[in-house]
Amino acid sequence: MLNKKVKLIENLFDPAIKEVPTRNGYGEGVVEAGKKNPNVFVLCADLTESTRNLDFKKEFPERFVQMGVHEQLLAAMAAGMALEGKIPFITSYAMFCPGRAWEMIRTNICLNGVNVKIIGSHAGVSVGPDGATHQAIEDIAIMRPIPNMTIVAPCDALEARKATLALLDIDGPCYMRLAREKTPVFTTEETPFEIGKASIFKEGDDVAIIACGPLVYNALRTAEELAEEGIEAMVINSHTIKPLDEETILGVAKKCGAIVTVEEHQVTGGLGGAVAEYLGQVCPTIIERIGVQNQFGQSGTPKELIEHYGMGVSAIKEAAQKAIKAKKTK
Repeated sequence: MLNKKVKLIENLFDPAIKEVPTRNGYGEGVVEAGKKNPNVFVLCADLTESTRNLDFKKEFPERFVQMGVHEQLLAAMAAGMALEGKIPFITSYAMFCPGRAWEMIRTNICLNGVNVKIIGSHAGVSVGPDGATHQAIEDIAIMRPIPNMTIVAPCDALEARKATLALLDIDGPCYMRLAREKTPVFTTEETPFEIGKASIFKEGDDVAIIACGPLVYNALRTAEELAEEGIEAMVINSHTIKPLDEETILGVAKKCGAIVTVEEHQVTGGLGGAVAEYLGQVCPTIIERIGVQNQFGQSGTPKELIEHYGMGVSAIKEAAQKAIKAKKTK
């Protein structure tokens, strides 16, 4: 059954469910952040509308900086501004920031521990027709090993707005990955959100599905189908990949004994890697990892690509059944 404590929308699987890109939630949140704190600045790499910074630019033109196509300078300049007490939000497609700007993020921002918020939009294969060159499916993997870094992947636009505001309370480097495509908005204003604290969206004890980003919705749909077969799947929204909520992860591992991780990212180095690394040390558990399996992306519609790369409901369901079978024969 759904966890009533988290207060998701009532008609979770209504075909007419509202769909909004998670990047829109950031756009709303950063304007609120600017109103709350006069030190908030936005720096953009020639993608003001696409990264949803247009409203901030209109509201605070004196605190908006258009850098042009200079992602490395974007990160380096933000580090300098942060050293002077500003709180820069730097934005581009995730393939270019953090992708192209990685060394500046590592050295200028993280080594100095400065208060810069890195917003990587258009992450994952669901960028669609833009193809492999623009599909950031390695971004979590390149950011997670860097010391001082917090990493967040909100599940819907409403959670993205909450996450944007929550970043203000962290004094240090943060990375938030966002999607281009419209995805279901299934959380509510009352749904709890706390960086570093995963949310249990559905209770169950046969298998735990730990997901991040918009694919949390696919995890919930999978749990619904499994329930029709008498399988009770727990669904966890692990929106914070670093720091991982180790207490919750350990608890569900002990309760369920089988785990499926779900992410729109390479299975190496992302959420699945983080969960496997942690549990491998403290509580070896059967784990199936859903994500891109060491391949590059390609052009296609977002829905086609999610299915092609095995991140749809049917693939998650198959992985859950496989994990349960392995648990029973262990």
